[in-house]
Amino acid sequence: MDPHSTAWVTEVSDEAIRASWGDATFLRGRSYEAAGHVLKYSTDRTGSIEAVVKGSGRKVYRTFLHHDHRGINSACSCPMRMGCKHAVAVLLAARESAMETVSPASSWENALAGLLPETETGGRPVELGLEFRIDGPLEQPNGLVLRPLRLGKQGWIKSQAGWLDIVTNYRGVNYEPAQREVLLQMARLTGRHQYTYSTPASVSLSDLGPLGWSLLSQGVDAGIQLIAGQGFQDVEVGFEPVRIWLDVDLRDDGSRQLAMSGDLGPVPPGSRRFLIGEPAHGVGELGPGGRLRLRPLAGTVPDAIRGLFNRNLTVTIPTQDAGRFQLMYLPALVQRGLVPPGTWDPEDLPHPELTLGLIHEPGHRMLLEWGFRYVAGETTVDVAFHPRAGESFRDQEAEQILEEVALRLVGDYPNLREPHWQRLNPNATVIRADAARFVTETLPLLEGEGIIVTHHGETPEYSRATEAPVISVGAEDTGDNDWFNLHVRVTVAGRDVPFEQLFRALAAGDEAMLLDDGTWFPLDRSELDRLRQLLAEARELVDPGPGRQLRISAYQAGLWEELAELGVVEEQSRRWRERVQTLLNLGSDETRITVPDGLDAMLRPYQEQGLTWLAALWDADLGGVLADDMGLGKTLQSLALLERARELGQLDDAPVLVVAPASVVGTWAEEAARFAPGLRVAVIRATRARRGTELAEEIRGAHLVVTSYTLLRMEDEAYLEQKWRGLVLDEAQFVKNHRSRTYQVARRIGAPFTLAITGTPLENSLGDLWSMFSLAAPGLFPRLEGFTENYRKPVEKNGETDVLGRLRARIRPFMLRRTKREVVKELPEKVEQITRLELTPAHRRRYDQHLTRERTRVLGMLEDMDRNRVAIFRALTKLRQLALDPRLVDTDLPPIPSAKITALLGQIQELAEEGHRALVFSSFTGFLKLVRGTLEAEGIEYVYLDGRTRDRPARIARFREGGAPVFLISLKAGGFGLTLTEADYVFVLDPWWNPAAENQAVDRAHRIGQTRAVNVYRMVSADTIEEKVVALQQRKRDLFASVVDTGEFRSAAITATDIRGLLE
Repeated sequence: MDPHSTAWVTEVSDEAIRASWGDATFLRGRSYEAAGHVLKYSTDRTGSIEAVVKGSGRKVYRTFLHHDHRGINSACSCPMRMGCKHAVAVLLAARESAMETVSPASSWENALAGLLPETETGGRPVELGLEFRIDGPLEQPNGLVLRPLRLGKQGWIKSQAGWLDIVTNYRGVNYEPAQREVLLQMARLTGRHQYTYSTPASVSLSDLGPLGWSLLSQGVDAGIQLIAGQGFQDVEVGFEPVRIWLDVDLRDDGSRQLAMSGDLGPVPPGSRRFLIGEPAHGVGELGPGGRLRLRPLAGTVPDAIRGLFNRNLTVTIPTQDAGRFQLMYLPALVQRGLVPPGTWDPEDLPHPELTLGLIHEPGHRMLLEWGFRYVAGETTVDVAFHPRAGESFRDQEAEQILEEVALRLVGDYPNLREPHWQRLNPNATVIRADAARFVTETLPLLEGEGIIVTHHGETPEYSRATEAPVISVGAEDTGDNDWFNLHVRVTVAGRDVPFEQLFRALAAGDEAMLLDDGTWFPLDRSELDRLRQLLAEARELVDPGPGRQLRISAYQAGLWEELAELGVVEEQSRRWRERVQTLLNLGSDETRITVPDGLDAMLRPYQEQGLTWLAALWDADLGGVLADDMGLGKTLQSLALLERARELGQLDDAPVLVVAPASVVGTWAEEAARFAPGLRVAVIRATRARRGTELAEEIRGAHLVVTSYTLLRMEDEAYLEQKWRGLVLDEAQFVKNHRSRTYQVARRIGAPFTLAITGTPLENSLGDLWSMFSLAAPGLFPRLEGFTENYRKPVEKNGETDVLGRLRARIRPFMLRRTKREVVKELPEKVEQITRLELTPAHRRRYDQHLTRERTRVLGMLEDMDRNRVAIFRALTKLRQLALDPRLVDTDLPPIPSAKITALLGQIQELAEEGHRALVFSSFTGFLKLVRGTLEAEGIEYVYLDGRTRDRPARIARFREGGAPVFLISLKAGGFGLTLTEADYVFVLDPWWNPAAENQAVDRAHRIGQTRAVNVYRMVSADTIEEKVVALQQRKRDLFASVVDTGEFRSAAITATDIRGLLE
């Protein structure tokens, strides 16, 4: 071994070997070297090492090492080809030998070796070229190959320019560095040319893959010449990617014809085209005279298309096979980009339908099997839920959307989802109550969404009990001072529920229970919540024999008090909901009432309005919050209400209790004597100890009892014993602390009507607001925890304006606030209210079905809202139309009673009889036309105006001159440019995104020249997108103004977050 030529091995450290070959290979190579597996090796003058290494068993390998300025290159005849343990063993053996024989001078020679020319050739670097040659049929993937050439004295030669020469440069040729680097990358890219002695002379253009085109481009830039080899006259390589595709032509007879097409246009006469690569990544064209043109493909195409392309064939799909083509082949062609948009009808693609097979087994056990169905023409294919091989036609995105719809409907069945995944469980089982609930409640929803359901086996008859469970709980002394026996009896729809089964279901947290006759009922009702809590806290089941007696500890006796208090609250909530429904059924028609004769005061218009509002709440046994500015006569309005009640004989059996700060108690007595002298007033100024009389004696015969918050707290039992017709809390902010005893007493008074009077219903936080309504309207927000989670945190901490809007929509009917600026102005009063109308059952079903479908589509588009804005608002508009009348979306539907038209008609008929005139606005002309048809059927005169009306002035004149009591106007057509002060009622049939547009429409009547109060009714369909739109209108106001005051609305862009809120 020449010590000078191999001195480089002494500079190679173990760390460098580990870094290049890896720890595992280094250790195995070291073991081979130590065991003497390197049989022999030799070197040449360039420093290259060639060795023979013994492998495992009897195998012997030839190993090659070469070092240059780029590093160490290795090649081996073993299966690894390069970077193997045999190369490491040779390197270690050569290093050990060199270190033993190297002369002292070697170190300085080695240090200066880099200053000498690399090779003996010296001079100018050798230029390289690439020869394109035919190596078989061009239509085959490997028919076109490349081999390097170098420029010699007589032209391009292949001597010393093979791929092995380029890779190893073991001859030390001074190649052009940039050109060699490109060819090195090509060699590495193929994966077959890894520095071995078996390296072939040529590289297939197919093997270079899509990246090969980029390397060819880099090579041309580096000066590599592209040379036409055997079979070609010249070579032209373009680097702009081209597309190829299939044209799908629908013939008159229903058949389809497929033909190849692409950016290159038709095949020139005398030429042939072929695909390059497997799968194809390039296209070649061989023209007359051997001219070769090459282009990369924009994307890859499947190998199956090669025959059609290479032979330029046309394929005809017979009419009878069109469905099979659409189902099995067209989706795959579209997915691979072989049939581009515009060349096929999207309706030709098969669309999935979700299927559900229900297998009913004995014992109320039901198996669910999900799948999908594809239909194209007369071809139908049912497939399993999860895709399998050979099902490329499946539209997995569409399947996911259908799955998400089903997931939302079955969300409360945990076993119907795959564990830890938001996916349906393809094969699930539900039993007993879950099976009954699924069949009666969930299954109709699934079928309503178009999911195909098939039943196997006898379907049991299930029914849900609609009546509330009746629970009786009694306690019996056991003789043990610490324990009492409890007797629990539960009946549902007149049927006794086995208590042992019920107890197990409650203890297990079941959501429903099934009786033997197929009747089931939910366990999440408030009645059973109380029982569940009682059982959880008792936590003691004794006497394991028959009956399994339940016991409660005396230390748990506080549960009885808690149940009693919960019962009171629940009763209030139930009655409150009944009263709200009654009010809604009346259409919230705030016709002005007559000021009571016994009121010795002239009420201002806004005060009369306040009296009307108070009277409506009183008559419906509903409470409210009167939150007018200070100095606007809240006390006078309240006294007017009480005088009206006295004159109607409503205070004969029980008085009204007024609780106020001590400093205001006298004021109430004075103003009652001044403005309502007919009211008998009892003023409580001291406790029983100081009065010397019982409270009942003090208030006997009184219509109005006035006391202070302090006395109410101190004599709570006495006040709670009395029967009260109403409760008035003046300066109610004094009792906003729900933890205080005064608050607790006030809440337990139990009067059917409670009025909270305050000029500051909100001082510090939304918690103040909850306190007000928990007293005045306890069923509105029953639990503080729920109010905090649903409203206070989202608004105060997160600034969620849509939540703030929903809050205001909830409280609006039950709080009246006017500021001095509002009521002290030239214009007469403008009285606005939202009328919340429940959809009819048939209308509700239609709306909910579409809501689920549209919610899925819209939420899927919100990731790119800007791009999908038009489609999103089209879907939201569809929901707004559905909230009005389903016929606006589907004209073929049979007529469904419209709650809005019915309520509007009743209002119009009454107003017309009283000589009032009304403007009716809607943003949908289709709905206005439905209203027009109803008015015509009832014989009510009207004027109609929308954007298409040509005789606009004549129609306006007709209304202004008294030709009709009703003017139907589209919001856009009548939102500006009109003065219609002849009208004093305005109906807005549907809320618009921008409340300013509604205000402009309303101001057609409420403007200078108006002499009468204008009443504005905004009709909103309950529990629909309309309520969310109304809530959204409030988002730009600060906390107090948004919740309490009314003010100018401001338009604002609707965000993705807003839209999600609209669809909740």
